[in-house]
Amino acid sequence: MTPSATTATPAPAAPPRWTDLLAAATEDSLAALEEAAGRDWSRPAHGLDWTCRQTLDHLALGLTGYAGLLIARPADRYITLFASLDPQAAIPDCLDGLRVAATFALSTIRDTPPEVRAWHPWGTSDAAGFAAMAVTELALHTYDITRALGVPWAPPETTCAAVLARLFPDAPSGHSPSGTLLWCTGRAPLAGLPRRVEWRWDGTVRGDLPRTGVPAGVTSCGTSPTTDRRTGPARAVSPA
Repeated sequence: MTPSATTATPAPAAPPRWTDLLAAATEDSLAALEEAAGRDWSRPAHGLDWTCRQTLDHLALGLTGYAGLLIARPADRYITLFASLDPQAAIPDCLDGLRVAATFALSTIRDTPPEVRAWHPWGTSDAAGFAAMAVTELALHTYDITRALGVPWAPPETTCAAVLARLFPDAPSGHSPSGTLLWCTGRAPLAGLPRRVEWRWDGTVRGDLPRTGVPAGVTSCGTSPTTDRRTGPARAVSPA
């Protein structure tokens, strides 16, 4: 009798690398924003006091800031370099600027050793954590802008699932990853759950010892509660 052949159990697929997720999120967001380039960007972004154009500027600043934190590694503060888009530039040119900011963030994350930690008010984090933050910024603000401008778009489910696992460990289960991320960030209700009033992510590296908390007056991207521009129920502690 011929011995039966043994079938090897396939190894589980490796999770996607954060640099790959950030590169894909950049291209996906830019494609959606380019589709909306000819529309009225002076309109308020969905759920924000910012216009769509101001939200784009905030997004470029945030991506540059994450790279700067990984480079400078201050112990308890934001970096002093701020990047902004030319206020007179056309939207297609501003989207080029967003690509520059995202590429700067991606290159920095790729070149940062995994043992490096950098401060953020919502948890001292590693390069993967900052990549997750950058992906979150791209997903949320692309959603805010496209929804305001009438361009159908939703954050990709794979991207949202990875972000939830890294930054929102207490996120509810049993819902679509995109719907859950929008709920976690105060943008929409979820079945059986009202829209969140306050929210924050957890950028800490699991297993690291606790570090210094949030300095007084800091809530999101260096703003104080009096200058935070998010409207609606998720006002005070939204970072994005």
